[in-house]
Parts: sequence; structure tokens; C-alpha cells
Amino acid sequence: MSAFVTTYAQNADKTPDIKYRRSSLHTILLEADNFPNKEVVIQAYNTSPFPDKYNDHNIGIKSFNPKNYGATAKSAADADKEISETQPAIDRFIADQKIANKLVAKWFNRKVDGSFDMQLIGERGAYNASDMEANIAKGSARGASSLADAGEELIGNTFVVFSKVTFLSNEVFAAGIRDASKLAANQMPNPMMQQVAIKSADALYEKTKEGYSVWTTSYLYKLKWNDSIAAIFYNDLWFDKSSVSPSKKEAFDKTNLFSLEFVGQEKATSLVTFSLKEKRTESQIIALSTVRNVDAVYAKLQKKYDVFKPKVPLYTGYPITAKIGMKEGLEGGEKFEVLEQVIDPKTGLTKYESKGTIKVDKKLLWDNRFNAGEESSTETDTTKPVIDRTTFKGGKKFYSGMLIRQLK
Repeated sequence: MSAFVTTYAQNADKTPDIKYRRSSLHTILLEADNFPNKEVVIQAYNTSPFPDKYNDHNIGIKSFNPKNYGATAKSAADADKEISETQPAIDRFIADQKIANKLVAKWFNRKVDGSFDMQLIGERGAYNASDMEANIAKGSARGASSLADAGEELIGNTFVVFSKVTFLSNEVFAAGIRDASKLAANQMPNPMMQQVAIKSADALYEKTKEGYSVWTTSYLYKLKWNDSIAAIFYNDLWFDKSSVSPSKKEAFDKTNLFSLEFVGQEKATSLVTFSLKEKRTESQIIALSTVRNVDAVYAKLQKKYDVFKPKVPLYTGYPITAKIGMKEGLEGGEKFEVLEQVIDPKTGLTKYESKGTIKVDKKLLWDNRFNAGEESSTETDTTKPVIDRTTFKGGKKFYSGMLIRQLK
């Protein structure tokens, strides 16, 4: 027999407020040299909504300059050099600032005196924090299924995304492409073909030089956590407020037990244009483009790397709906696996049983992109229904609270 572990609360409009175990995320901005409208772009990034499919695992450090850790690429035009230099710079920063230690300290609610507790893990995982602390105190951490489950479900699904955001004039890149094309054209033996190629290069330049582009490159890292690391932590480094240990506090501060592993990187580019018909100011357009571009790179990371792919609860079972949409990169037609979260009675660990598949209904796709509501409010078609969730096609055996995960 399996026990169902998703929990519910009721909100004012009588719809279920479903609480489930999410992956946890901290975000860090890679500081960049000056570029057009830098203050607007960085302000938009810093004030953008946190990705709501993850727990906000904020450890305080929000940005750093990769040049302080060996990176030398000066602009997005040095894209290949930037990527090859940035990851090693991030790795050095992670080690220097002991980012992994800070993530673990956050999980165990570490105090100034170095003591830990299980309050945050209990809240995010619906565990009994007191029982977990008692098991650690009596030396039975290894045999406690709740601690093993918390490690696998929560701590082991902790991520850090490092992002570099820049805003660049398209003219710079258009000119670079034009000049390279003309250089190649001049090597052609046929004069007539030369002229055709040069005219084509000039035409392409005129077509693409206007406006700006937002570039976002993001690097995904995952906290390494397993049974061996957990055993050392609970046996050698853990202490609570009832048994403060300066020696263990120092040991945790200095340990290299914890680390982050690189998962992968993605980038997204968005064209920014200004129209006389646009009611927003130029700064608002830039801010909107920046936030949506960052959302786009997160959607790419989720699609490419299964480990970062969030599970989302069904909002209703019939019709089948979920609070996921265009912000997560959906276009219509995507397939999702429907999962039931249960407790294995033999091991006491959480597992996910597949209960079927569903498909996004393109006609009922939620536009949950940043400020999408403002755009729809300007439309003259008042007969168009307001969509505040995405509807799926599938069976009738599903119910609110079951989890869905996108299939490739």
C-alpha cells in the first residue's frame, strides 16, 4: 500500500492551493561591462519575478564579476571566448566563496553559533522536523527514512543558475557580418559574383542594423548530495542549539565536503524594437524584453536537462489544467507525463508512479509571460475568454494534485 504525500490548503476562491516538493534554486548575476541602457536592464533582472516552480533558496550573494576570477572576454561578440572562460571563472568563484557550503547551511537553517535545525526541510518536505532532529541526536540518521528521503527529494535537487545579461546595438553585429561577408566576396575569382555578394551583404546589413538585442547566457549547477556526504555531515558536522560545538562550527566552515556540479548552459536572444504605436516607454520595452529573455533561457534549460525540469501539480482534474504556460516555453502540442507521488512502504522513500500522458491544447494555452496581462487588456476583442491556466487533452482519471512533467 502506498501513501499519498501531496498536501492541500483552501484559498479564498475555493480553488486548491497545492503544496508539493519543488526543486530549490538560487540565482547569481554575472556582472558585465557597460552597455546601452545597462541600468534599465540590470534593474529589470533584479526586480523580475522569481521562477515560481522552484523554492527560493537565497543565500545572499546575488552577483559577482567574472573578471575577478580570470575571465577576459569584453563583449558578446567574443561569444566563444566568453563561454570558454566564464565557466572556469564561475568554478573558481564557487570554490572561493564556498557556495556549496552556503547552500547546505541554508537548508539546515544554520545560526550564527553554527548550530543547525530541520525547520526549513520540515516545511518544504512536509516532514516532522522534531523527529528528524531526534534521529540525528541518537545517532540513527543513516537508518531514518525521512532523512534519506529529504536528501534525495530536497537537498539533492538544489540548483544555482549564473546568468549574464547584456543589451547590444544590432548595428555592431550587422556590421561585423557585413564586413566578414565582403572579405569573403573579395576572394571570389568572378568579378560579377563578387558584386552580387557585396550587394547582398549591404542589403542584409540595412535590414538587420536597426534596434537592439537582449542576450542572456545562463550556466546551470547542481548541489552534489548523496548518502556518503549525508553520513559525514550528520556524524561529524551536525550539532543543534542544545550542544553548541565551536570545533564542529570551524570544521563546517573549512570543509570541502560539499560541491556543485556543472549541468550545462543555454543562451537566448531577443530582438528589441520600438514602435510609434507602442504605449510603453522605451525603458518599459527594454525591461519587458529583458525579463522575457531570461524566462526564455530558463525554459531552454528545463527542456534540455531533465534534472532541472520542474514537476507541476494539476490544478484541476477535469478539465485537465495546470498553472504552466508560455513563460515555460509551451507553444501547444507538448506531451506531459502524469505522476502520482507516493511513499514506498518497504523503503519509506518517495517515488513517482506514472499514470498516463496528456497533451497541451494549443487553443487553451495560458500566456503567463511577464506583463502579458497588460498586452491582452489593450485588445479590442472582448469576446475572447480570459485564460489563467493551460488546458490539456487526455484521460478522465486524473485529479487535482497529481504532478506532471514534460516529456521530450
